[in-house]
Amino acid sequence: MTNVDTPTNVEAKAEPILDQTQASADDVNGTQQYLAPVVLAMQALAVDGKQAHWHIRGENFIAVHELLDKLVDHAREYADLAAERTVALGLPVDARLATIAAKNPLPALKDGFQNYGPMIQQVVAQLDAAIAVVRRAVEGLDDIDLSSQDVVIGIERGLVEDRWFLAAHLATD
Repeated sequence: MTNVDTPTNVEAKAEPILDQTQASADDVNGTQQYLAPVVLAMQALAVDGKQAHWHIRGENFIAVHELLDKLVDHAREYADLAAERTVALGLPVDARLATIAAKNPLPALKDGFQNYGPMIQQVVAQLDAAIAVVRRAVEGLDDIDLSSQDVVIGIERGLVEDRWFLAAHLATD
């Protein structure tokens, strides 16, 4: 039989490591400055994307309806990536509905049912605005935090692809 030592004080636990990045406070705050707008833009895109998904009409309905569902899933995933990176750096994220509504960087989406052409144009305009937010983060993070920059580069790549797939439905040729 093997002799196993048991701790005498089960209550004693190691102190959690709050900053595993070893980044300076200035770098962490600078990173938050660029990631927070990405989180807000992605959350707004997810909400408006679902609104468009429910209210699209016309030919190509099924294809566009399904693309909008994928866009919403991607936007939620991207918001989560940027938010979790911020939290991993030890900072909070404010993505409450009131904050998203107050700081939404995307153009407004018209309410109600719309034909697929005008609806896609509006969603593409929102994607363009979101891509601009993400590209500012890519540029700003270049000298601050390359790991966070890598996160937003992946987000930018995905948004550009989503834009391409939606905008292709506007071609008249």
